[in-house]
Amino acid sequence: MLQIAKLNKQSPEQNRPDLRAFETGMTIMTPRIKICCIQNLDEARLAIAGGASAIGLVGKMPSGPGPITDAEIYSIAQNIPPHIATFLLTSEISGRKIAEHHARTQTTTIQIVDDIPDEDYDKIRFAIPEIKLVQVIHVIGEVSVEEAIRKANYVDMILLDSGNPNLAVKELGGTGRVHNWQISRKIVEAVKKPVFLAGGLNSENARAAIDTVNPYGLRSHQHSNRRENFRIGLRIGQINRLKKRRISHQSEGT
Repeated sequence: MLQIAKLNKQSPEQNRPDLRAFETGMTIMTPRIKICCIQNLDEARLAIAGGASAIGLVGKMPSGPGPITDAEIYSIAQNIPPHIATFLLTSEISGRKIAEHHARTQTTTIQIVDDIPDEDYDKIRFAIPEIKLVQVIHVIGEVSVEEAIRKANYVDMILLDSGNPNLAVKELGGTGRVHNWQISRKIVEAVKKPVFLAGGLNSENARAAIDTVNPYGLRSHQHSNRRENFRIGLRIGQINRLKKRRISHQSEGT
């Protein structure tokens, strides 16, 4: 069974998993799992039972799967256990409108999926200082590294995804595509905030994603394949059990 603590209770350095330490026997944290595109309370409960420490509730978007009404987001968020983080995914691009969106939904966290002016983060903080902010960085090239470094100064976490906000109809998530993990790794190493990895993750590539990127957590979609999300959770659990057995064997040999 996965042992996943509540988000944001420890420092990024304590929480950030490092599977390179697997070879040396160091203690490492299991990556957090965030399941997005939750449609109703039953799906939320399934995700939590499968090991999720956070759920994503998608507001109005220009494209992509999983949006629900603000009233539905509010209803789900109010019935989630307090140790589970609830993420409002908002495509609003001004601090005032983002704060207003949150007022209608009352989640614990706001995930900003599009670019907003840097000065607008302070407007959100002033309006709702207790709420955690997550900025999505759509990894489209080396330019994304500098963008992530700048945005990390204003938010609590970064989430790396495979959208493209430069298209005529913006892709702001849910593409199912894997982006360049080497660039994602550079971002993880460069920023001083927890980093979630998203984009085309499944049970077959979850281990490679963790090994390559070393993220704080993984984000998958409930909408695209419900059972696949739980397979990801089981795969991470298998990795953690292997790690513990290796550490135990090394201790017995000393």
